[in-house]
Amino acid sequence: MILPVIMAGGSGSRLWPLSRQLYPKQFLSLCGDQTMLQQTCSRLAGLQHLPPLLVCGEEHRFTVAEQLRVAQQNHSGIILEPAGRNTAPAVALAALHSLASGEGDPLLLVLAADHVIRDAAAFRQAVVEASNFAEEGALVTFGIVPTEPETGYGYIHRGAQRSSGSHSAFTVDRFVEKPDRATAEKYLQSQEYLWNSGMFLFRASRYIEELGRHRPDILSACERALAGASLDVDFIRPEQNAFLECPEDSIDYAVMEKTHDAVVIPLDCGWSDLGSWSALWEISDKDAHGNTASGDVILHDSRNCYVQSDSKLIALIGLDNLVVVESDDAIMVAAKHRVQEVKKIVELLKAENRPEAMVHRKVYRPWGFYDSVDAGERFQVKRIVVNPGAQLSLQMHHHRAEHWVVVSGTARVTCGDKQMLLSENQSTYIPLGIKHRLENPGTIPLELIEVQSGSYLGEDDIVRFEDRYSRS
Repeated sequence: MILPVIMAGGSGSRLWPLSRQLYPKQFLSLCGDQTMLQQTCSRLAGLQHLPPLLVCGEEHRFTVAEQLRVAQQNHSGIILEPAGRNTAPAVALAALHSLASGEGDPLLLVLAADHVIRDAAAFRQAVVEASNFAEEGALVTFGIVPTEPETGYGYIHRGAQRSSGSHSAFTVDRFVEKPDRATAEKYLQSQEYLWNSGMFLFRASRYIEELGRHRPDILSACERALAGASLDVDFIRPEQNAFLECPEDSIDYAVMEKTHDAVVIPLDCGWSDLGSWSALWEISDKDAHGNTASGDVILHDSRNCYVQSDSKLIALIGLDNLVVVESDDAIMVAAKHRVQEVKKIVELLKAENRPEAMVHRKVYRPWGFYDSVDAGERFQVKRIVVNPGAQLSLQMHHHRAEHWVVVSGTARVTCGDKQMLLSENQSTYIPLGIKHRLENPGTIPLELIEVQSGSYLGEDDIVRFEDRYSRS
């Protein structure tokens, strides 16, 4: 049986300002109504598989769980990496967990949560073909049939053809790094090279066997981390100290370049890793002048532009080959051929400790979200939305007081030793230093306006006493 392992970590900095470290591109709806994570799960429909196993960081755990819930997608657990150590340790945790969970020795279908695949049927057919080789002990990777001399991807040089029943694949001759333009053109002309997709299929036991042979240090650290793991509802938490000792390495370097049993399946499925705004422009629908526009956008005498607006009107006049992206707190304008340099902007923001590198103005929480509407020297205004049945932690603040005004829905408020129900247009006051909690006992979202006032308004001025989300 196939067990999909979906890698949902990463910061997606090349798609800033929409993608932020705490809400990266895999959680965004960039190509349709579903988020990229939800699309990754949806394209598995039609395969015989177990519910997917997710791997992500601690800071993304509630976003992953909530997006799966909204999509009505069952899963086999969510493994929380204490720190990013690249793909080889992450898949090792998944393989070790699957072998210990009583599912036998499944075929692990390793996927990234942030890839676009326009031809899902071709993807599923390639997985079926790859299963024959994986069941025989091969470690299969999927090589994308190149359509242009791309310099942003690594390549796989295919070797001799290999058969399994009526299916065929190629041995992996070698992996090659991202080439320059001239080399990429030679690769394309030879028809012997494929783009390295970063997707794999192999038996859990075979991956562990090869990892133990070539990188026993990684395997040992992951075994110790999983042996000391704790369970928190759907979350699997490897022991932190053991995992932090694990070296960082990718599946390619740790296993696939060293094993003698690597094979590659050519795959032509409209694949993209959405590594830049220009890549998103390439796969998007365009008007007669080559423009892609999303949101409130007016274009006049402009060509080959990508324009996305979240809230404000954007008007372009007489412009060519630009990317313009507006989010709730930032606007990015770039020449389309230089959008890879967006990462440099993110690095500058981080160096200056600016919040725009980490979070949006709208911040998602396990109970819902808040939107920072306005702020001054000693005040801050937030719009808070609490999901039906959800509650915030029982908490207090040392430096701020809060006023709450209910806009819609019903709020159950705990303030000290008192509890009250507030409905639309009713309000309450939370004094500084008092334990309090906000809950939504209703069946519709609770929306309220919060006005904070005090000498310090940072999110770290929260002392939690009780919390159903294990944050206390």
